[in-house]
Amino acid sequence: MGDLKIKTYTGGIAATNGHLLSLPGGTLLVDAPEGVAEWLEAAGVRLDTLFLTHQHFDHVLDAAKVRSKHGCRVYSWAAHSEHLTLERLFGAVTGSSMAVTPFGVDEIVEGKSSVEACGVTWKLLHVPGHSPDSVCFVWEAENLLFAGDVIFRGSIGRTDFPGGSMHQLVEGIQKKLLTLPDDTLVYPGHGPPTSIGAERFENEYLS
Repeated sequence: MGDLKIKTYTGGIAATNGHLLSLPGGTLLVDAPEGVAEWLEAAGVRLDTLFLTHQHFDHVLDAAKVRSKHGCRVYSWAAHSEHLTLERLFGAVTGSSMAVTPFGVDEIVEGKSSVEACGVTWKLLHVPGHSPDSVCFVWEAENLLFAGDVIFRGSIGRTDFPGGSMHQLVEGIQKKLLTLPDDTLVYPGHGPPTSIGAERFENEYLS
């Protein structure tokens, strides 16, 4: 991967990852967990693009703030939706008030197989089952995958939320992700990076 550097911020109630890439064509952030806007500001980073892997609240709490401050283009499977953020469900279950500031989406990627961002062609893989709008962003030339909550090291996304399906998620991973090269680096929405090869051979959910 040459000198490509990926920095990861982890924050919010669910320890959610935001992955930052400095690319030849600009600076890109994958997901916007709570606190990432301040992290970017402290680092003196100017953002050009924000990818949202899905809209569960823990991945988008800072999306509006980031878009407002940086004027970056936001890519998401769908327009902002309270049905997708699950903020009301979480609030009802925990007794807390969880409110996602509505954010604009500049490019809705539903129905697209790829997008151009920051000088890179990103392949899009729609893998629902954790959330109906879950999309993985793949940089094929660098064997790099941003998976959101589709797959983790040794695990997969939970499927007990509205719109969730264990069968749909596992089938999607097997057909769309495990067909990628084994040395594909996977950066998930929670926890440490892994690889397609490691998950193919070691992930008990996929055996």
